[in-house]
Amino acid sequence: FKQINLSITFQLMSAAVITPHLEEPVRNELAELELDNGEDDKTPGLDAPTAKKNKKKKKKKKPAGDTQEEGISEELKPEGIEVEDGADQAEGEAGGDAPAKKKKKKKKKGGAGGGGGGNKPQQTDPPTIAICDLYPDGEFPLGEICQYTDDNLWRTSSQEMKMKDFAFEEALKEARQAAEAHRQVRQYVQSWIKPGLTMVEICERLEECSRRMIKENGLQAGLAFPTGCSINHCAAHYTPNPGDKTVLMYDDVCKIDFGTHVNGRIIDCAWTVHFNPKFDPLVNAAKAATNMGIKCAGIDARLNEIGEAIQEVMESYEVELDGNTYQVKCIRNLNGHSIEPYKIHAGKTVPII
Repeated sequence: FKQINLSITFQLMSAAVITPHLEEPVRNELAELELDNGEDDKTPGLDAPTAKKNKKKKKKKKPAGDTQEEGISEELKPEGIEVEDGADQAEGEAGGDAPAKKKKKKKKKGGAGGGGGGNKPQQTDPPTIAICDLYPDGEFPLGEICQYTDDNLWRTSSQEMKMKDFAFEEALKEARQAAEAHRQVRQYVQSWIKPGLTMVEICERLEECSRRMIKENGLQAGLAFPTGCSINHCAAHYTPNPGDKTVLMYDDVCKIDFGTHVNGRIIDCAWTVHFNPKFDPLVNAAKAATNMGIKCAGIDARLNEIGEAIQEVMESYEVELDGNTYQVKCIRNLNGHSIEPYKIHAGKTVPII
């Protein structure tokens, strides 16, 4: 008889677990059938799960929202498995969130250091870090790239021409290093140059910074030529001697011209310094003419055609000074020129026609 009751109890528990959707009256009827067989409050099938349920409810309260999401009321859930299912779900959620958060942290950490920018040196103000130390991988800024035009477009698709260009890659890197040094020195000088400074002071401060940026080293790297600071009627190639007392004034137009080199790859660049806005048209004319010359230059370009385009743009500008209007003119004996390794004037010139 006891074995029969145990069997009935096991079957009732199995039915409660397998069919959690049974209505409450059906479950009550099954429970009464079990109690009628002589097992009131000592039936293992009812007391043990109930005690287990009450014990676990004291330890952990299940959120009310969980039962509502499942669509089953608390009363309809089978006894003995309610808290276990809730605990399993809570463990599943905790177990699912922890790895996700950990993975997210790893991704953030990788993204911060994956770019490689964290270890890259940053330039100081004023600049003190040499360009070769600022770009230790040897990949210097490219600057502006002028594409081939017209009859030279085939050079972009010819594999032979691409390989020839690649053969000059090392020389181009040296030129880019010198150009980046020149650019940073130029920006530094433009930040502090002002009326009242002597030309000697301007040149000394400029060359000191230029030596640091290029990391001067004998014939391998250094200054390409003495710094020029020509004022007003002096167009170019004036360098102050020691003891020169010339002072930069507000109404002056000064041309600062200096160069850098790496293994003989010379960067020769100049810009105009002025403080009085009445000279803006003159400076704008020089900029526009320079950009036109760069646009027209290229392989197989005729030098006289480049000079013609420069002159046409230059002389299209006018400057008004003290009520008088003047046409901007090109200086006939001051021309563009080619540059070779360790040779600032290499023979070819861009003439003014």
